[in-house]
Amino acid sequence: MSTALALTPCCQPGRPWPMGVQLNGRGQRAGINVCVFAPNATAVVICLFDDSGQQETARWRLPARSEGVWHGFVPGVQEGQLYGLRADGPWNPQTGHRFNPHRLLADPWAPELVGALEALVVRSGSRPGPTDEGGATDNARHMPKCRVIDAEVERQAGSRVAPGPAIAWQDTVLYEAHVKSLTRLHPGVDPPLQGSYAGVASAAMLAHYQRLGITSLSLLPVHLKLDEQHLLDKGLTNFWGYNTWSFFAPDPRLASAPARAAGGAAVRAEFRHMVDTLHRHNIEVILDVVYNHTAEGDGQGPSLSWRGLDNAAWYALDTHGQHFNPTGCGNTFDMGQPRAIQLIMDSLRWWVQAFGVDGFRFDLAVSLGRSPELGRNFNPLAPLFTAIAQDPVLARIKLIAEPWDVGPHGYRTGQFGLRWHEWNDRFRDTVRAWWLGHSCTRGQLARRLAGSSDLFQSTGRPPSASINMITAHDGFTLADLTAYENKHNRANGEDGRDGHNQNYSANGGCEGPTDDPDILLRRSRWRRALLATLFCAQGTPQLLAGDEIGHSQQGNNNAYCQDNTITWLDWARGDESLIRFVSGLSRLRRRYPALRHPAWYTGEPGPGSDHPDIDWRNASGSHPHGIEWDIPDGRLLASVITVGEGGAPASEQVLLVFHGDPQPSWVRLPDGPWQMVMDSSRGWITDDAETAPRFEHQVEVPPSTVLMLVQPMPHDPP
Repeated sequence: MSTALALTPCCQPGRPWPMGVQLNGRGQRAGINVCVFAPNATAVVICLFDDSGQQETARWRLPARSEGVWHGFVPGVQEGQLYGLRADGPWNPQTGHRFNPHRLLADPWAPELVGALEALVVRSGSRPGPTDEGGATDNARHMPKCRVIDAEVERQAGSRVAPGPAIAWQDTVLYEAHVKSLTRLHPGVDPPLQGSYAGVASAAMLAHYQRLGITSLSLLPVHLKLDEQHLLDKGLTNFWGYNTWSFFAPDPRLASAPARAAGGAAVRAEFRHMVDTLHRHNIEVILDVVYNHTAEGDGQGPSLSWRGLDNAAWYALDTHGQHFNPTGCGNTFDMGQPRAIQLIMDSLRWWVQAFGVDGFRFDLAVSLGRSPELGRNFNPLAPLFTAIAQDPVLARIKLIAEPWDVGPHGYRTGQFGLRWHEWNDRFRDTVRAWWLGHSCTRGQLARRLAGSSDLFQSTGRPPSASINMITAHDGFTLADLTAYENKHNRANGEDGRDGHNQNYSANGGCEGPTDDPDILLRRSRWRRALLATLFCAQGTPQLLAGDEIGHSQQGNNNAYCQDNTITWLDWARGDESLIRFVSGLSRLRRRYPALRHPAWYTGEPGPGSDHPDIDWRNASGSHPHGIEWDIPDGRLLASVITVGEGGAPASEQVLLVFHGDPQPSWVRLPDGPWQMVMDSSRGWITDDAETAPRFEHQVEVPPSTVLMLVQPMPHDPP
């Protein structure tokens, strides 16, 4: 191995566990135990640096190897020590080996990295060079250094975070948000805290969540990430953060300025304070995690950690040493490799124990279930999923899958196992189609409104397994969904080629901004009808942050690289009436168990009732049958729901009317009277059904409208 310093000869064997670098011992026996998984390496070295991170002070060759893990005990090393790793071995890309001792590498288990992160893939010189040795220039000067921390102290700090509120799934309302976008322009958040973890838990935001009835924040990735070369070449950044470098460190760039200046411990403390504050206000924290690939990309990407330590052991490769790429991001871990499973499991436990988070949304989760023994096809009982299912630390957390990737047979919606909840793109597309004029039938809409039993019931999961959404970070915002027929992604620098082409959107008569009152009325009715459908459907609703204020991304449906006012929520120009409407929808959902029934509808009477739990109707009051379910015309569907809270007899019946036609219609009512509590066309919701307008026999439904009416159930006197 090429060395700038002589190797220190007295490193002790230590233990082959736990992985990474761990403080060990006390007093004169204090030091660090080092474990590095690199089974094909011929040598592994830990390099120590001074506090500046620029001067290397010592090198220790790990003396022992146990079942592919190099390990050693380095005496005298204290908390705060900066370090990096090097690995030697063959350079033979055709067999997957890309060892290069000139590359300083990050410890995959490091919970903190110190040094500049901007343009790292360029500055570090870690891309393969023209020689067969992958480049001979040492990159240590530019590489951030790992810092030794006391993991037990961090876990103790995590144990002092207020316990999460443990919201039942049927009561959960998700709010998907990006840490920076959420508060960067919020006038009620102190400027030093805008765009930060602290800003997410500020008084102004807490009041907003509570007003909306949000129970669970689903935060876009907070793991430390890097920007890809192709974005740096365009002067852009991976703003969303789906390009992880450290699975244990909160990204310091999302912390407040004071915390960033103070360093990693302050960043971790701010993150914990965010979780603690949200918990104390009965709000859960769910993290979007990206274990399906790493920031190293494909074989032409940088060697920053796993690739340099042992590319062939960490990554899934083909017989020619090329990266298997079901993620579209260049690589994926070998999900049959126990150490890859261990890395992910250790990371998940770390965020639960050291920070107190309540759940995870797994990006491109199908990639995590691609078992080598099945030809890298998806397996709902793949090693990682089995490990999660039996882990006591993870027993209470919420699990959400994005149930697809871009690999072979990668669309797997409805195929995950027990405890898993899944993003339901069929709900998204069907509801959009119904309201915005695309092909859609009553039967398709009914299935989505009733929880998508065709997808989730056969696996033994409840309706809440369906994560319902109209919009998400990936795609149009609600405002743009109803104002643009086509994507407008020029700002991304890919000549409009990126982003989805099939959006089921509509513009109401004019592409983009307009002052036409008729078009604006049409769009506002669509938006409220879409939101009402989301909150009135069975399943778990997920609201995209900013949709409640009418935030637009100027027609960009793939704004992952826009760290600017395209993605920063413009609170100053927010639509107050839309906020009130969403708040009212959330109150209706809490008030009426018919909107969040935890069991599948059967069409049979429930406890203490002579009425079926759900009764589908058309405009004439008759029941759709035969071809009426499947013809793509007649945009009106009604349902009468009769269910009680927690299995108790129903105290009222709820009538929902979904009218997607551009012309008004009359709907015949079941025996009345019925009291109207919501009319989406006017944005009107009442909390007092007893004083609400009453209707008997029939009601007129405006264009593009959801109506909700209730009727108290008669009860026998005691």
